[in-house]
Amino acid sequence: MTTVSPPIPTPDAQAFKTAVRAQWDRSAQGWNEHTSEIRAWLRQATDAMLDMAGIGPGASVLDVAAGAGDQTLDIAQRVGPTGRVLATDLSPAILALAQKNARQAGFNHVQTLVADGEALPVEPASFDAVVCRLGLMFFPAPLQGLRAMHRALRQGGGICTLVFSRPDRNPCLGILMATALKHAGQPARDPFQPGGLLSLGQPGQLDALFRAAGFQNIASTALEAPFRLPTARHYLDFVRASASPIQHILSRLSPEAADAAWSEMEQRLGIFTTSEGWVGPNELLLTAARR
Repeated sequence: MTTVSPPIPTPDAQAFKTAVRAQWDRSAQGWNEHTSEIRAWLRQATDAMLDMAGIGPGASVLDVAAGAGDQTLDIAQRVGPTGRVLATDLSPAILALAQKNARQAGFNHVQTLVADGEALPVEPASFDAVVCRLGLMFFPAPLQGLRAMHRALRQGGGICTLVFSRPDRNPCLGILMATALKHAGQPARDPFQPGGLLSLGQPGQLDALFRAAGFQNIASTALEAPFRLPTARHYLDFVRASASPIQHILSRLSPEAADAAWSEMEQRLGIFTTSEGWVGPNELLLTAARR
């Protein structure tokens, strides 16, 4: 495959990406071990994302920030053996799990490539569709990432990204972040600062970024995606094993201080306990477009 040379990142961006890569390398196994919970949580959103990107039999698909490849397997199933899937991620550790999962599922038409989503080293106009599930919000320069995805698409190709919407529609993330920062002695952060969990949740922001990247026929859709588990503790077990942004904030605390933070999170998240178990509200944004 012919590749293109990626631009050289600025020192600040490079430091941020180095830290993100290290965080996800550490969290990779935990994320993969919670695949069943993640699939249940994101089932409807993932199906909608693949539909809106126009993925079908024989397609060539680029899966950016693929993680452990849960949605990559769904893509591979849709395109079939005559199609092609390239899964990329910044973290070598989590991408190795994606490759292992694809091989175990018998999907030999899935390839993996460790790559920066803002500088995708792929041949221009070489894919029929691009997807990015819960990855774009971690990009320090999401417009640069969208431009890279635009270059990768053939004329008329489809794209769909999935991110968290605005803070008031994702209270569990707000509780986690605020509690972690308080116990770490750090000030509150602007939820829309680049690279954060909620960084792309401002109304109209994604549509504007897609337009600036050169896309057409842009449409964003909000979708409720509650996280259903037996108790708040089960949710925190998932977070502790796999949610690297929260882990990073608490990483410098003593074990006792960190335990105090997790304990307060569990108490505060208890407000979402129902007669049918714990139901954590989440809202996601699907943005679809064409090249």
